[in-house]
Amino acid sequence: MTAPIKLYYWPTPNGWKISIMLEELGVPYEVKYINIGRGEQFAPEFLKIAPNNRMPAIIDPDGPGREPISVFESGAILQYLGRKFGKFYSADERTRVQIEEWLFWQVGGLGPMAGQAHHFRGYAPEKIEYGINRYTNEVNRLYGVMNKRLAEREYLAGDYSIADMACIGWVIPFEKQGQDLNEFPNLKRWFETMMARPAVIRGTAIGKEERERSNLAEDKEAQKILFNQRAR
Repeated sequence: MTAPIKLYYWPTPNGWKISIMLEELGVPYEVKYINIGRGEQFAPEFLKIAPNNRMPAIIDPDGPGREPISVFESGAILQYLGRKFGKFYSADERTRVQIEEWLFWQVGGLGPMAGQAHHFRGYAPEKIEYGINRYTNEVNRLYGVMNKRLAEREYLAGDYSIADMACIGWVIPFEKQGQDLNEFPNLKRWFETMMARPAVIRGTAIGKEERERSNLAEDKEAQKILFNQRAR
């Protein structure tokens, strides 16, 4: 039995991607909390494995050649774990292409746009109507894309995959994005199916108390750390 995978994590939609995947795989892992509201992502030891000073990241002590490997960026971690354990990331090339399309759609679209909606709707010190409308509408468009995709299939790439794990965390806070799931019946069905999976329930519960204690919405110092970063 190998040592557990180390997961560097904070309970956010990006962090949930990996905690859900590890729960689905049922492999041993150890959570290392990176409190992003306290600047722990800038610690030198963390930057060695995550040079973009963003969680999540992992260290797998049993990497290629039975040597440790670190992986940063949530999409890359999902792909690595999917390849290593041969689950939720099909070996069939056509299916894998579909999984990757929707994984990168989330990484490049749904996540960043929903994140901007969260910022302008909830955290920006000035309520800028243009920013609120721009990102609320873009998230609405992206929800529509998912809704159409899910009209004829249960999951984004047919079978349950890392693409679904990547997306679910960014739909959970739909109300903060100014969205109503009742407008998207296929997406709502997928959302309810996802939220009923035991591994999704467990994965999104990890660190809930730490997140609640942080209370980012009212912590102005934490907001300074998160929202005013420049090159170091």
